[in-house]
Amino acid sequence: MKNALLTFSFLFFSAVVLAQTEFPKTAMEISPLLIGEKIPNLSLKSADNVDVNLSDFFANKKTILVFYRGGWCPYCNLHLVALGESEKELLELGYQIIAVSPDSPMKLKMTDEKNKLNYSLLSDSNGALSRAVGIAFQAPTTYKSIVNEGSDGGNTASFLPVPSVFIVDVTGVIQFEHITPDYKHRISNDLLIAAAKSLK
Repeated sequence: MKNALLTFSFLFFSAVVLAQTEFPKTAMEISPLLIGEKIPNLSLKSADNVDVNLSDFFANKKTILVFYRGGWCPYCNLHLVALGESEKELLELGYQIIAVSPDSPMKLKMTDEKNKLNYSLLSDSNGALSRAVGIAFQAPTTYKSIVNEGSDGGNTASFLPVPSVFIVDVTGVIQFEHITPDYKHRISNDLLIAAAKSLK
């Protein structure tokens, strides 16, 4: 009986510790995938609330994979618009753009319509992809209500992705990455296009 109680206590303590350490506490503590590693094939929701597999997207052409905090973030919206301005040149280079956030499909649609975007927005509301890529961290307390509102309650873990841009090949292997823990700073179009050209 004593052994069973000790085992239960250990399992309970382990579960509590795991829950507390599910995400790094700050943007500076993340451990992202590296160049040469592969983005896992996970299923996400489109802005039309349809399940889509990343590998199906990647198989079409080389991809500019962007992670942003949400449509509520003004810096993210500026970046999404800037990406739209470079999309024509990136398309001519043989790339496509996919942007991922914790936002719900409904919120993605609102962001898409507001910014008049032509590329795909995908929902990672449970953080599975952001966590697997190693860029998710625990949302600061002051952000939790904003994050949960943006995800319509889907973002139950109250996480944020560190704004990131990956260039991946048709198999999902990372060829370039730009990760910015300071959310106010994003990769410039000039640098992104230069990187895309160098990998063409």
